Amino acid sequence: MKYLSLSLFAISLSVLLGLSACVHTTDVQKEETPLFTFAFLTDIHLQPERNAIAGFSQAIELVNELNPDFVINGGDLIYDALGQGYGRADSLYVLYDSMQQLFNMPVYNTMGNHELFGLYEKSGVPLDHPEFGKKIYENRITSRYYSFDHKGWHFVVVDAIGTTPARRYFGEIDSTQISWIKEDLSRLDSTVPIVLISHIPLTTTFVPYFFRNQIESDSGIIVTNSKAVIDLFDEHNLLLVLQGHTHILEDVFVDKIHFVTGGAVSGRWWRGANLGTEEGFLLVSVYPETYRWEYIDMLWEVQPD
Repeated sequence: MKYLSLSLFAISLSVLLGLSACVHTTDVQKEETPLFTFAFLTDIHLQPERNAIAGFSQAIELVNELNPDFVINGGDLIYDALGQGYGRADSLYVLYDSMQQLFNMPVYNTMGNHELFGLYEKSGVPLDHPEFGKKIYENRITSRYYSFDHKGWHFVVVDAIGTTPARRYFGEIDSTQISWIKEDLSRLDSTVPIVLISHIPLTTTFVPYFFRNQIESDSGIIVTNSKAVIDLFDEHNLLLVLQGHTHILEDVFVDKIHFVTGGAVSGRWWRGANLGTEEGFLLVSVYPETYRWEYIDMLWEVQPD
């Protein structure tokens, strides 16, 4: 395992990109005992090809050694249901479900764009298929949005995948969820620390940093109604937003909220590191009023197919 350290100062906007790093958000000392820990794994892209099964198995073994209280999967569990027929999509969901059972602790899943079954027209899947789109995820994995509590902290998991009449996806948290978030927060004391989990980032520097503004920000890369969503938490204690999708490690600190994009278990889709971020995941240590995170490099070596 590789642990590197970097100090992050609480200025109005600070960004950490593409490093295997440990961030101290306060003066918490590493030797202090946390209330609990959890692992955030995202963008596994599980498939029979590219030795992805062996790679995910390695991640699971490492998580089990670290023994956190639970695992949060940040989406893109499989690769891929978007443009596939039922047989392929079904087999990928069966494979993922069988492998998540290997964790020694509870797993909380998040919907990613690659979980949508038959969205692309090339799949040949009709709109009235009983498991079309998000239905297969809801039938096989869990609700597309929900919340849970653990030792005084509140976790909100959302579905950040919108779809268009042209059968494409984009980043959006829909009006049904907006209403649900309001209701969910209404029962909380304003001091309860909150973690929000979204597959598509709510805040990211991905496009301007890596592409130097040579392409416009893609609606498939960021949640298009991000401000409206974050504004829902104005009177609450939102401390951390965990994100996936871009396969980079990134920490954007704005208005006392860290937006941490958690790299990717699959790296560059099981073809090595992606834009400087090695295959890995986050280990988050939680304290009464704060947290710290470490990026765990899996030390995965690309295997021949």
